Amino acid sequence: SMARHRVLKGGSISFGHGATIDCQVRNISETGACLEVETSIGVPDQFTLVIRKDTVSRLSRVKWRRGQRIGVEFC
Repeated sequence: SMARHRVLKGGSISFGHGATIDCQVRNISETGACLEVETSIGVPDQFTLVIRKDTVSRLSRVKWRRGQRIGVEFC
Protein backbone atom coordinates (compact mmCIF):
# COMPACT_ATOMS: atom_id res chain seq x y z
CA SER A 1 0.00 0.00 0.00
CA MET A 2 1.07 3.58 -0.50
CA ALA A 3 2.90 5.24 2.40
CA ARG A 4 0.53 7.29 4.50
CA HIS A 5 2.09 10.29 6.14
CA ARG A 6 0.78 11.22 9.57
CA VAL A 7 -0.08 14.88 9.58
CA LEU A 8 -2.41 17.24 11.36
CA LYS A 9 -3.51 19.95 8.98
CA GLY A 10 -6.58 22.06 8.68
CA GLY A 11 -8.65 21.31 5.61
CA SER A 12 -12.12 21.82 4.29
CA ILE A 13 -14.71 19.60 2.69
CA SER A 14 -16.19 21.55 -0.20
CA PHE A 15 -19.37 20.57 -2.05
CA GLY A 16 -22.55 21.84 -3.61
CA HIS A 17 -22.76 25.56 -4.21
CA GLY A 18 -20.09 26.86 -1.87
CA ALA A 19 -20.91 24.67 1.14
CA THR A 20 -17.89 23.80 3.28
CA ILE A 21 -17.25 21.73 6.41
CA ASP A 22 -14.00 22.19 8.35
CA CYS A 23 -11.88 19.10 8.91
CA GLN A 24 -8.51 17.99 10.19
CA VAL A 25 -6.39 15.85 7.88
CA ARG A 26 -5.00 13.04 10.08
CA ASN A 27 -3.03 11.26 7.38
CA ILE A 28 -2.65 11.48 3.65
CA SER A 29 -1.14 9.50 0.79
CA GLU A 30 -1.12 9.65 -3.00
CA THR A 31 -4.38 7.69 -3.05
CA GLY A 32 -6.42 8.96 -0.14
CA ALA A 33 -6.67 10.46 3.33
CA CYS A 34 -8.18 10.09 6.78
CA LEU A 35 -10.15 13.12 7.91
CA GLU A 36 -11.57 14.08 11.28
CA VAL A 37 -14.76 16.15 11.49
CA GLU A 38 -17.03 17.29 14.33
CA THR A 39 -19.70 15.03 12.86
CA SER A 40 -19.81 13.03 9.64
CA ILE A 41 -23.55 13.77 9.36
CA GLY A 42 -24.06 16.02 6.36
CA VAL A 43 -20.75 15.08 4.74
CA PRO A 44 -21.65 13.90 1.22
CA ASP A 45 -20.23 10.71 -0.32
CA GLN A 46 -18.24 12.75 -2.82
CA PHE A 47 -16.64 16.16 -2.30
CA THR A 48 -13.52 18.21 -2.91
CA LEU A 49 -10.92 18.13 -0.14
CA VAL A 50 -9.11 21.48 0.06
CA ILE A 51 -5.89 21.97 2.03
CA ARG A 52 -5.14 25.66 1.61
CA LYS A 53 -1.71 25.50 3.25
CA ASP A 54 -0.50 23.09 0.54
CA THR A 55 -2.74 24.48 -2.24
CA VAL A 56 -4.20 20.98 -2.59
CA SER A 57 -7.64 20.41 -4.06
CA ARG A 58 -8.64 16.78 -4.63
CA LEU A 59 -11.93 15.24 -5.66
CA SER A 60 -12.58 12.62 -2.97
CA ARG A 61 -14.93 9.69 -2.45
CA VAL A 62 -15.85 8.43 1.04
CA LYS A 63 -14.77 4.81 1.62
CA TRP A 64 -15.71 4.53 5.29
CA ARG A 65 -17.07 6.49 8.25
CA ARG A 66 -16.31 5.72 11.91
CA GLY A 67 -17.63 8.28 14.35
CA GLN A 68 -15.75 11.50 13.67
CA ARG A 69 -13.32 9.91 11.22
CA ILE A 70 -13.84 9.60 7.48
CA GLY A 71 -11.63 7.64 5.11
CA VAL A 72 -11.56 8.91 1.55
CA GLU A 73 -9.97 7.84 -1.71
CA PHE A 74 -8.98 10.41 -4.29
CA CYS A 75 -10.81 10.16 -7.61
